[in-house]
Amino acid sequence: MKTKTSTFLSLGLAALLAVLTGHAPARPMAGDSPLAPTREQRQATRIITDYMQRYHYRAVALDDELSGQVLDRYLEVLDPNRQVFLAADVSAFEVYRDRLDDALRRAELEPAFVIFERYRERLSDRVAHAVSLLGKDFDFSRQEYYEYDRSAAPWPADRAEWDDLWRRRVKNDVLSLRLAGKDGEEIRETLQRRYETLLRQARQFSAEDVYQLFMNAYTATVEPHTAYFSPRTSENFSINMRLSLEGIGAALRSINEYTVVQRVIPGGPADLDGRLQPEDRIVGVAQEDADFVDVVGWRLGDVVDLIRGAKGSRVRLQVLPKGAAPDDPPREIALVRDTVRLESQAADSHIVDLPDSLGGLRIGVIRVPSFYLDIEARLRGDADYRSTTRDVRRLLAELEEEEVAGVVIDLRGNGGGSLEEATDLTGLFIRTGPVVQIRDGSGRITIKRDLDDELVYAGPLAVLVDRDSASASEIFAGAIQDYRRGIIIGEPTFGKGTVQTLIDLDAAARGRHGPLGQLKLTTAQFFRVNGDSTQFQGVVPDILYPGPGDEAPHGERAYDNALPWARVHPARYRAWGSWEGRMAELRERHQRRTESDPGFRYLREELELMAEGESRTRVSLVEAERRREREARLARVEALEARYRAALGLADGGDDHKVDLEALDRIQVEEAARILTDYIDVQHRQARAEAPAAIVP
Repeated sequence: MKTKTSTFLSLGLAALLAVLTGHAPARPMAGDSPLAPTREQRQATRIITDYMQRYHYRAVALDDELSGQVLDRYLEVLDPNRQVFLAADVSAFEVYRDRLDDALRRAELEPAFVIFERYRERLSDRVAHAVSLLGKDFDFSRQEYYEYDRSAAPWPADRAEWDDLWRRRVKNDVLSLRLAGKDGEEIRETLQRRYETLLRQARQFSAEDVYQLFMNAYTATVEPHTAYFSPRTSENFSINMRLSLEGIGAALRSINEYTVVQRVIPGGPADLDGRLQPEDRIVGVAQEDADFVDVVGWRLGDVVDLIRGAKGSRVRLQVLPKGAAPDDPPREIALVRDTVRLESQAADSHIVDLPDSLGGLRIGVIRVPSFYLDIEARLRGDADYRSTTRDVRRLLAELEEEEVAGVVIDLRGNGGGSLEEATDLTGLFIRTGPVVQIRDGSGRITIKRDLDDELVYAGPLAVLVDRDSASASEIFAGAIQDYRRGIIIGEPTFGKGTVQTLIDLDAAARGRHGPLGQLKLTTAQFFRVNGDSTQFQGVVPDILYPGPGDEAPHGERAYDNALPWARVHPARYRAWGSWEGRMAELRERHQRRTESDPGFRYLREELELMAEGESRTRVSLVEAERRREREARLARVEALEARYRAALGLADGGDDHKVDLEALDRIQVEEAARILTDYIDVQHRQARAEAPAAIVP
């Protein structure tokens, strides 16, 4: 590591800005004052860097190389689309490239605040420029394009390039609203509010906000699931962990200027309604019957505050579905806010009665939204405390009374939960044995086992998963697959195979101080009993449903610095038998059946449309061309949905997207039941072939 003096990093904020930019610092924006780190933040930094170096699962040195990566990530967080900073700014920030490691080690946080002040200054300039353009007439017949994904583009080289970039941005925003049917004055007012909101939110950033951004640039550079929570964020995190948040039940994230649904919380209003889906973009929010507020460009926390509200109140969302263009008409979804509680996440079951052509069998389906455990009730000694395993045990008994021929465990959308429950649930389907291996940062491996030799259900089994099945879901599905106890069906899972520990920085600190927040630290990694990690690649099903594929990375595969897939020695376990002879036939039957199935045809065609939309990084600014493209795209979507609904005998639903989603959900479950029926048929045929011939006297 290069030797550096602390003098540079100890300079005052104003002096640092002058050194950084080569001129005296600009005055703060009206009503603003320069932000500066607090004593508590310096104390938190010392604790965080110590824990990161000593206890994080991934051993990453806090050195010059990491320093440069932290700088890049911090700039990416502030200006992900490379529209605010100039190339000269980024060049000036290079003075920090090999210094942030020392700054973190010494808890000297001024560089982060200097960079943020330059961000606010540049954003103020850009908002003023954008608002000034709203009074001008644009030529929508001029052949030019707007690059809406500039995440890999160079920063603007000079003011002329900068101004042209924002002219195209404003022109595109105006055109999108024109195509959405808004008139001139309404467009001007909407965009003026949108741009001024960008500036207002930057002005509302506190020192706590800036510090959290910077520390998460550091933690996320090491690994994506390690994160610092400021005192305010810690409080919200605790609310979520208690499952008592009053709202719609959706985890949100910010991508460029959009608020995007990361996942829908099982048992919440959005989940029960069924229309809001992962990767949908929320572009407008309205309270009860009030007008919609445009939230494009808003800070994530402000959008969350707008959506959250009192139990029983109604919130309306304007949503662009995944793959839709920015100027496509948004769907409106009205939800009644409620409390997401443990009991509404409980497993439930139903029976699929297959037609006589498929043997007339009855297949039980158990939906497991999460791996839950009411620890407090168990500690109190309540005899009827709720848990995933206890509920599934009861449901299995009920299904066996109904004489089902097989059982499907539906884990789609299940983001995980209790490791203990994942182990115990696996134990219902095997005699005894290891379920998951856990390796800590020192390389020590512990094994979680099912120690009870009771086999609750021994019949034919399938597990249905999707790209949002994560963590504990992957442990269960991986164990069932390794033991060859059941067939795994669906999409490759999320790939979340790491263990996090929540550290209270207040408890870790010594002496008197204000609140410091929390650190979520990755400390271990999960491995299947066959030695493969669930990390990164997830669990790959035995029989695959149509999905986006590798060209649209999801889950861990979408992170540029996720822990890689790894392998340890297999645990000692006994599999139930060999699959391969049977699996080829099951795949062939599934393929033949779904080639002509209207639901699966719809899935494949919808994925093609989404892939086309997501592969584009620019749009035309010629109005006639945009209208043709938009009308052609909407016509394809409408024709696709009409063919699908007609094939299923559904009435014309208009905007009733919920009916479509419920029908698709049913199709996927019923196909899993058919696959399990195929397995039963193949198994019986093989048993008859292997049976000894009868002796005829």
